[in-house]
Amino acid sequence: MKILRSFLLAPIFALAFSTVAQAAIQTQIVEYKQGNTVLEGYLAYDDEIQGRRPGVMIVHEWTGIGPYVQQRAQQLAKLGYVAFAADIYGKGIRPKNPEEAAAQAKIYRSDRQLMRDRALAGLQVLQKNSLTDAQRIAAIGYCFGGGTVLELARSGANVAGVVSFHGNLDTPNPSDAKNIKGKVLVLHGAEDPLVPPEQVLGFAEEMGNADVDWQLIAYGGAVHSFTNPEAGNDKSQGTAYNQLADRRSWQDMRQFFAEIFGVR
Repeated sequence: MKILRSFLLAPIFALAFSTVAQAAIQTQIVEYKQGNTVLEGYLAYDDEIQGRRPGVMIVHEWTGIGPYVQQRAQQLAKLGYVAFAADIYGKGIRPKNPEEAAAQAKIYRSDRQLMRDRALAGLQVLQKNSLTDAQRIAAIGYCFGGGTVLELARSGANVAGVVSFHGNLDTPNPSDAKNIKGKVLVLHGAEDPLVPPEQVLGFAEEMGNADVDWQLIAYGGAVHSFTNPEAGNDKSQGTAYNQLADRRSWQDMRQFFAEIFGVR
């Protein structure tokens, strides 16, 4: 009877344990505004951690907030950060194809002040969160988002560091690099046709002229979107997933966070 009882209760215990483990990472949709525009971000955190902790803002690719950036937020929450995926485009604006994505991205790449304002609005949400240590915040971004967090840094935002994953490095305002307060890490596909060598060299000159604490890591064999499995595996298209570069870049980001936050 004891054996049978244990057998019957085992799935219940397993289910309970699974529920507790899954419940540790809490997620929620957060509605906020930049001016009169309603935005809809995504928050993730571990509710088993007590007290304030470093925060990381994430800026999406040109496709807007979706499963990919939400997954990254959850990964960061599992590492012990308060993660907030900011919405640059606006509530309900989620491009369905490359043409729509390009049109949305162009709005902000053509108006860098608007891009900065939208990013700053997301940063303020994270700063005001009761779980966030507002003195220890970083911003990361992917593709379009990588360029966006660099613009956020150029605006003089109070962030400890920014990380760009296969993001554009160009800016119409290179002299604004003098406003950068934190450290900069660029994680770049060495064969990225969308961010050519001349753009990389221009960025290096910009950072050097402003005496920014910056670094750039280039991954051999990697092209644009190398962290996203949805990018496929055909490098000839200029965008492709690279598992090794994805893994290495995530580790390089973690090492960067250990440096700027003083945690591992």
